[in-house]
Amino acid sequence: MRSTHKRLRRACVAATAAGLLVIPAAAGTSYGAPTPSPSASVAPAPTPTPTADGDSEFPELTPAVAARLDAAIQKVLRETQVPGVVVGLWAPGKGSYVRTFGVADKATGAPMETDFNFRIGSETKTFTVTALLELVDQGKLALDDPIGKYIEGVPNGDRITLRFLAGMRSGLFNYSEDPDFDKALTTSPDKYFPPRELLDFSFKHPVQFEPGAQFDYSNTNLILLGLVVEKIGKKPLNEFIRQEVLEPAGLRRTVFPVDAHFPDPHPQGYTDQSASGKVVNSTDWNPSWAWAAGAMISDLLDLRSWARTLATGTLLTPETQAERLKTFPMDIPGDGYGLGIFNVQGWIGHNGSLPGYEVLPVYLPEEQATMVVLLNTDITTDGQEPSTLFGEAITSIVTPDHVYPGHKPATPKAG
Repeated sequence: MRSTHKRLRRACVAATAAGLLVIPAAAGTSYGAPTPSPSASVAPAPTPTPTADGDSEFPELTPAVAARLDAAIQKVLRETQVPGVVVGLWAPGKGSYVRTFGVADKATGAPMETDFNFRIGSETKTFTVTALLELVDQGKLALDDPIGKYIEGVPNGDRITLRFLAGMRSGLFNYSEDPDFDKALTTSPDKYFPPRELLDFSFKHPVQFEPGAQFDYSNTNLILLGLVVEKIGKKPLNEFIRQEVLEPAGLRRTVFPVDAHFPDPHPQGYTDQSASGKVVNSTDWNPSWAWAAGAMISDLLDLRSWARTLATGTLLTPETQAERLKTFPMDIPGDGYGLGIFNVQGWIGHNGSLPGYEVLPVYLPEEQATMVVLLNTDITTDGQEPSTLFGEAITSIVTPDHVYPGHKPATPKAG
């Protein structure tokens, strides 16, 4: 059985060679005609969608390039059996491309739409770390402060710094790999997990390595950073992020839920990370177990805006953004992880995966291009995350000098 925790653990595509989870038009705005419900034997047809309001600087891609993308995305859709996908691409000098493919609900055949909300998994990490870095800019804490200064009872807490936590170099055991946690989650996906309970699952294990010695993706790091933001920011994490990150960034449809609430409209999500190992509908599972590491919700245009904001450091001082973008090698030569952010073949951002959903919002500074991919499943194909396969298919056509991820991911560890 593959454990539910694995997808959130593998949020960073290059870290373990797989992938973990903006200013929109008004709610209810349609960006294109509905996608016809696909038959079992016919590939879902794309939905041509007009350029969104305010995108006059991004004319649509040429018909020839758009047709190549349509065909490539349909091919991945068939091979992965992903129910539905939303794709957005904006590149100066090349144009824009916004399409939906497939269905949002396998039971009804309802089409995928561009204004749907999605659970964004480890993309949440980018918001939590941004909140932390804002506190750094305000002089309220320092990246090289030990976590023990703020949170008691952390193994190696006197030597693990906030920088090591944000950069996935703490050595702390990933709570989402603990067998007891896995059993609790898969048997009761509606359960609320307090942050301190998540830490308990981690801290009963020995540390994995000396602080700063190596890169190892661990959701435990982000739970600790979330608690630090709450303590120093003097308000609940979801409120701090709303007031200090989302509102300044102009993100009106991005939310940090404190329960299983999922704003409409949204697609149904499908996962095989269940107690039985069978594919189930995970749409309304409680994301509290991911909290600061992966509980947030967003949509296409918010993620488009956020990808650029994140990569260019709009909300931070240039000095702090420079610290954020200093990367540490991951498993793949040429890729690196900074502070809650990665650089994969020049694409800067973070992917996200939560049972039933995957997102890939990234920005390519060299070409000022933005790509956002949204899926309503996290089921892998030959050990590869579907968002990674879509990203590779899209970038191989549009940015051939910067193919994401530029390599074939290795099969993840059995869980």
